[in-house]
Amino acid sequence: MTQQLDRRAFLATTAAGALVATTPAMAQAGEDARLKTLLDAMFEEAVDESPERATGLGLDKGARAALKSQLDDYSAAGREKRLGQTRARVAKLKAIDRNALSPASKVDLDTVLYGQENNLAAGERFKFGSVGGRFSPYVISQQTGVYQDIPDFLDNQHRVVTAADADAYLARLKAFTVALDQDLDRMKADVAGGVVPPNFICDLALGQMKALRDQAPEATIMVTSIAGKAKTAGLTADYAGPATKIVASEIFPALDRQIAAMTAARAMATADAGVWKLKDGAAYYAGGLKTSTTTDLSAEEIHKLGLDQVADITARLDVILKGQGMTKGTVAERLTALNADPKQLYANTDEGRAALIADLNVQVAAIAARLPQAFNTLPKAEVTVKRVPAFIQDGASNGYYQSAALDGSRPAAFFINLKNTHEWPKYNLPTLVYHEATPGHHLQIALSQESQAIPIIRRTGGGFSAFTEGWALYAEQLADEMGVYKDDPLGQAGYLQSFLFRACRLVVDTGLHHKRWTRDQATDYMVSVTGYPRSRALREIDRYCCSPGQTTSYKVGHTVWARLREEAKAKLGPKFDLKAWHDAALLSGSMPLTVLERNLGEWVARA
Repeated sequence: MTQQLDRRAFLATTAAGALVATTPAMAQAGEDARLKTLLDAMFEEAVDESPERATGLGLDKGARAALKSQLDDYSAAGREKRLGQTRARVAKLKAIDRNALSPASKVDLDTVLYGQENNLAAGERFKFGSVGGRFSPYVISQQTGVYQDIPDFLDNQHRVVTAADADAYLARLKAFTVALDQDLDRMKADVAGGVVPPNFICDLALGQMKALRDQAPEATIMVTSIAGKAKTAGLTADYAGPATKIVASEIFPALDRQIAAMTAARAMATADAGVWKLKDGAAYYAGGLKTSTTTDLSAEEIHKLGLDQVADITARLDVILKGQGMTKGTVAERLTALNADPKQLYANTDEGRAALIADLNVQVAAIAARLPQAFNTLPKAEVTVKRVPAFIQDGASNGYYQSAALDGSRPAAFFINLKNTHEWPKYNLPTLVYHEATPGHHLQIALSQESQAIPIIRRTGGGFSAFTEGWALYAEQLADEMGVYKDDPLGQAGYLQSFLFRACRLVVDTGLHHKRWTRDQATDYMVSVTGYPRSRALREIDRYCCSPGQTTSYKVGHTVWARLREEAKAKLGPKFDLKAWHDAALLSGSMPLTVLERNLGEWVARA
């Protein structure tokens, strides 16, 4: 009503020519509002459809309290339902008049539409495994499957403050059995269609399943977690007893069914590591590359980029190591020797693990004090370092970030895999902090979450891997530029080793899935280039077999980030302001690299 009254007053007192001049702005505001309403509705729908996301965001309360007792739908029918919803969203987004949007809203539309269209195209073409933000060809592996995801989710994200929260935990334990069987049904359908994991992936998955299954029910994380949460909350009722009964009578039999199915798949499996072996495997890998990098780079182009960067970074490391008196052998051999230096190692004990984590948390605080050198805007949420849960450490990645809950009930966390502390020499730990915490993942993701200028669907989405992982590598570079290694040449060597590792990934990922490398061939290459222990390299290679393309997002993303900053500096000269560029780069949220390039190009033009 207010808008109508204002418009009538305007018409009565303003010349027609002036009215014509304001019409585009009015249309822009109207279309911006229409887009915002649509994007907010998409977010609400997505949260309602994913109880686990609701919990992760701290939104499983109030009108959504019932979601706290539920898990996501992992069935094939659920997958098709979500695909139909994606199809409807794409149609609604395409109905928006992009030309009538403000610059910021154009970024919102371009970003969300890119992700939805990509998910739709991949979901319609590939019916095995999973697609979307990350391609995973195998429903169950050492890296994928609810058998590992749900216990970790319940332990790390399901909060227990009241008796109702504890009851909801038990309800989710019962729902876990359903989810296990949904995974099993999809896995069986895929295997029947020829989508069989490599034999070594089957072995790793079986090892993790049996590690969970072979415990006494009352000793599993599923029981000890609820017992500990209830005690901390001051609840006196017995929750361990009912949880133990559910694990023993329902979850363990479901795990037995998965173990039997994976054992049967193992009998059919080969050692072929790449997705090239699958029907439509080449197209699946191309889709994984496009989704992960948000570019149209081919596997051949990415492979060559990796080889070129490996050569360049190796040469830079050679200079640093020689400056430290390390002259004998290849760069990788010298790094291997450095990795084995007792002065660089934490004890591979619980005490050593605790010391390592304590030191990392000190480093998080130290870099936080330097951030105002390069940033105008810093996040409010804190981040802490934790150990990857021991029951999934065999198949988990070496490190990963978990964002904070929106309601502030859970801080952000950086998880580090400490199965073997000797895989983490002290000289390369600082750059890990800069990547996973600040100024890397935590700074970028928390700023996005806390922003009030972008739609909530973009603040809370999984983001685009090339943007987020590329930024995290750029953050490692930025830390070096901020002088953190001024008196620490070995620390700088650790930073360059991190870059060498990511460049190596470009080579081995395309090697596995495009050039048909074997698992051993890829592992040998990584060890020969990076100097990493073979156990660590092997765990990485096994990860790439289950997430084709994802690992290429890191160095491809960093290459684009670094190029865009240098282009801005060249065009603006003395007018270039690093802090302002970081605001322009981060405060609009995660987006495809193509959209990022356009967005930052427009910022440069306005600066």
